[in-house]
Amino acid sequence: MSETRFSVGIDLGTTNSVVAYVDLSGCDGENAPLEVLDIPQLTAPGTVGDKKQLPSFMYQAHEAELAPGDVVLPWDEHPETITGDLARQLGSKTPIRLVASAKSWLCHSGVDCRAPILPIQSPEEVQRVSPLQASIAYLRHMRDAWNARHPEYPLSEQDLTITVPASFDPAARELTVEAAHALGLRQAILLEEPQSALYSWIQSSGGGWREQVRPGDIILVVDVGGGTTDLSLIAVTEAEGNLELNRVAIGDHILLGGDNMDLALAYGLKLKLEGEGRKLEAWQVQALMHGCRDAKESLLSDPDLSEVAVVVPSRGSSLIGGTLRTALTKDEVNRTLIEGFFPKVSIADKPLVQARTGLTTIGLPYAKDARITCHLAGFLSKQVNAANELEGFSSPDGARFIHPTALLLNGGVFKSEALGRRLLEVLNGWLQADGAPEARMLHGADLDLAVARGAAYYGYVRKGRGVRIRGGTAAAYYVGVESAMPAVPGFPAPLQALCIAPFGMEEGTEAELPPEEFGLVVGEPVRFRFFASTLRREDLVGTRMEDWGEDEIDELDEIEVTLPVEGHQPGEVVPVRLAAKVTEVGTLQLEAVARDGQQRWKVEFEVRQGEKPAEAFDEAVPEAPYLGTADPEPEAGGEPGERKPFWSFNK
Repeated sequence: MSETRFSVGIDLGTTNSVVAYVDLSGCDGENAPLEVLDIPQLTAPGTVGDKKQLPSFMYQAHEAELAPGDVVLPWDEHPETITGDLARQLGSKTPIRLVASAKSWLCHSGVDCRAPILPIQSPEEVQRVSPLQASIAYLRHMRDAWNARHPEYPLSEQDLTITVPASFDPAARELTVEAAHALGLRQAILLEEPQSALYSWIQSSGGGWREQVRPGDIILVVDVGGGTTDLSLIAVTEAEGNLELNRVAIGDHILLGGDNMDLALAYGLKLKLEGEGRKLEAWQVQALMHGCRDAKESLLSDPDLSEVAVVVPSRGSSLIGGTLRTALTKDEVNRTLIEGFFPKVSIADKPLVQARTGLTTIGLPYAKDARITCHLAGFLSKQVNAANELEGFSSPDGARFIHPTALLLNGGVFKSEALGRRLLEVLNGWLQADGAPEARMLHGADLDLAVARGAAYYGYVRKGRGVRIRGGTAAAYYVGVESAMPAVPGFPAPLQALCIAPFGMEEGTEAELPPEEFGLVVGEPVRFRFFASTLRREDLVGTRMEDWGEDEIDELDEIEVTLPVEGHQPGEVVPVRLAAKVTEVGTLQLEAVARDGQQRWKVEFEVRQGEKPAEAFDEAVPEAPYLGTADPEPEAGGEPGERKPFWSFNK
């Protein structure tokens, strides 16, 4: 790695984004002083202020709503977008113009993340943007803020780590990297947020972390952000007298976080207002939710506040008698969040699964069960044997779940000490019932800033200094291979799952599959089926599965592509060998290599619905190798638009 002045970490959050950095010239051993960037942003029309957090919101203002001078930034007199604090304020009054939760949309497999879909329920006159464009806008603001503070050290020339949820799928990770590349930040790498929180805890301890953990510990990291609940397990081992950290498991992608809590608080105030005879329209409930978000954050961060006023806008006095005012109290926040999101449940309880209706509104696929403790119980039960492969770890006979020995919390919601106490109480109740020692709380991480701080420290660690968490891929990945067999009426061709990247495969490494040839279809639209498993730790590259349990392996989004012919005929089946690579930034790449080794076809998780990269406002997303998906002409006996499997066993 080239020498740079700073290691910069960016927490590209659902609700707030943060930039932290380490001056590499001032580091010595484990002593790596960290700073958090004060981000200039509009705090009122025509007013710029510095804040540690950039609210991850974009506001699509009406052309007559603001004067040109109202949106001037220190580095741009005519910014194309309004992001940050002012966007959040304006959006709380006019939510139909507010772009929010773009990060959650990046991992939504049911939409095209490059299509202009946000704000999702806005009228036609409101300009819409894609989740990718919104992410680029937030990153652009932080890049420009950095460059304004450090003009001699542009961000594009510094080490840069951007955090993502541990449960982000490969496509969402690739989209995050693409957003960085669109701004010239091509050196950016990715880091899982729970790991980043642990790195921050290590850094803030000043070396004292070794006195708080010991070999055999399993650290449970619970990160409740604005849009997701992220769960990870880190095992502590010892090698040659030194402590080592190993990430052994991550949870599912759970869309459950601060957004859900804000909505729950809004419904509570809605009932209070309706009890006073005041009926709210749907758009007012949405505005009320944004008001509750601000009130909740104020109540959780200020121990002296007992209540915060919440204003509900109206379109005129004739509607509901003028602007409505109510108040959110600290007791209401704690009661709603504790009993609604952290209730006492059994370790045997699992999240509720609701039957789906035939029609639904277009929106984020939020978790149907708001009980975070229930999701935690399911995660710990599923990962009962997660650490057994490490020396010195084994699940006790009869254990119903893996037994964490320490708990690290992250996310602004845990500023409420009552929530942290409740979660530890529930966890220790499970451990006691299973005959295991109680877990202890790890303290010292900044709940709002830890993820960005840990990412900056990670850049320092990557230079071989400090302690590094061993992780690699958080799941084993497989590609579907269809067997070439005679057709049997009523039975599809058998499908095998071929392991192309085992659990824990390190970034920047490549695995060549056993020397077996497959047939690759080129020049015609084909489909790739990919699978992942967080449970199968023993599978090596080349392992095949024909039958698997319902909970053992999950199918990822199907990728439909047309591979270039490269001197062959359209529809030709080319004999190839396979190779897989986990890139330096943590994305998965599959290559098919022709028999002579001269031709290579690459498939990355970079296209979720076959769309070309969209324009990113004034800066175009760089043109990635595009694999089109135009419908083929119908073949004899085939249907228009039919896709072939991309390869089959070469018999």
